[in-house]
Amino acid sequence: MPTITSKPVIELKNIRFFWPKQPHATLDIENLCVSQGEHLFIKGPSGCGKSTLLSLLTGINTISDGELNVLGQELSRLSSVQRDRFRADHIGYIFQQFNLLPYLSVIENIVLPCHFSSYRRNNVSGDLQQTARDLLTQLRLPESLWDAPVNHLSMGQQQRVAVARALIGKPSLIIADEPTSALDQDNRTHFIQLLLSQVNQTNTTLIFVSHDSTLEHLFDRTFNLAPLSKTGENS
Repeated sequence: MPTITSKPVIELKNIRFFWPKQPHATLDIENLCVSQGEHLFIKGPSGCGKSTLLSLLTGINTISDGELNVLGQELSRLSSVQRDRFRADHIGYIFQQFNLLPYLSVIENIVLPCHFSSYRRNNVSGDLQQTARDLLTQLRLPESLWDAPVNHLSMGQQQRVAVARALIGKPSLIIADEPTSALDQDNRTHFIQLLLSQVNQTNTTLIFVSHDSTLEHLFDRTFNLAPLSKTGENS
């Protein structure tokens, strides 16, 4: 089990987000606080704003109203360049389509974040490629695949590479955006258990987004993101 502390990693207070030239809010959240080491499951139907929320937590977009703090930083006060640096240094992201580079090997894909972030590179003690190999061993990816181009791997194997890439350099926050949507139920559960076992080792906060409510029992807490009506009110 993770060690959940009172130290907040994410704090949202009365936030709203409007897309340009849109009169009504796409996102309206009164309060959300996520502690260090917590595993939060965010669910909601398509179009409810899950992807928008993740874009705000990672600093890709900034809130229109309210207050949003991630790891003690009020992201709306940072410049675009500062938000990019903050994201590279402190957030590991597992994309729905994985976003691996097909012309690079498994190892080369995993170590990429440490080439873009000296902060994450400095969190790796010792050889970077050996750290990647250690992660792959823990994630039970066969050694025969480590030097292969990632497009030679199955979907499930590519998922494990995506997890290792997110974990390397010990970011404080891991965000997973619908990473199990292409898997059947048994493999979904296995994948999440594998991910949870990894983040537990470093007491890392995990935000996991999915429309699949059958997975929420695996997490500490669920946040239900209700869709907004055309008037910008919770429906």
